[in-house]
Amino acid sequence: MADTGSPDVIPDAFGEGIEQFNQGDFYRCHDTLEAIWMGAAPPDKPFYQGILQIAVGFYHLSNHNWRGAAILLGEGSRRLEPYEPSYHKLDITTFLDETALWLETLQQLGPDQVAEIAARLTPAEASVTLPALAPLSVPKINPAQ
Repeated sequence: MADTGSPDVIPDAFGEGIEQFNQGDFYRCHDTLEAIWMGAAPPDKPFYQGILQIAVGFYHLSNHNWRGAAILLGEGSRRLEPYEPSYHKLDITTFLDETALWLETLQQLGPDQVAEIAARLTPAEASVTLPALAPLSVPKINPAQ
């Protein structure tokens, strides 16, 4: 899907939701984006829902809910794929690539290591460094180039 998103149709609260996501405040991001998603019309409705689901996936990861994290990171990513490479002036491809690394790591390491994976969400609190996690950083939703 081409970048047909028009900045004048983006709700003001969407910028707040993006900022909350980028700060790792996934719960508040969920609340903000859910309100937007519920009132959105196509083609934006699945776009907002995809970002919302990825935020909830990271929230589940922060609570060591491996299954919830894996399901929602996957569902949100699939929902955002049609919006690549960019939409509403956001770099969707890079965001999805970085999210995919988290999902792959979750799937490879499994539920027994969810606490170690979740520790990467807050590097200052990480007490275990796993080689498979070294290249990971929490994805950001950035402007398209």
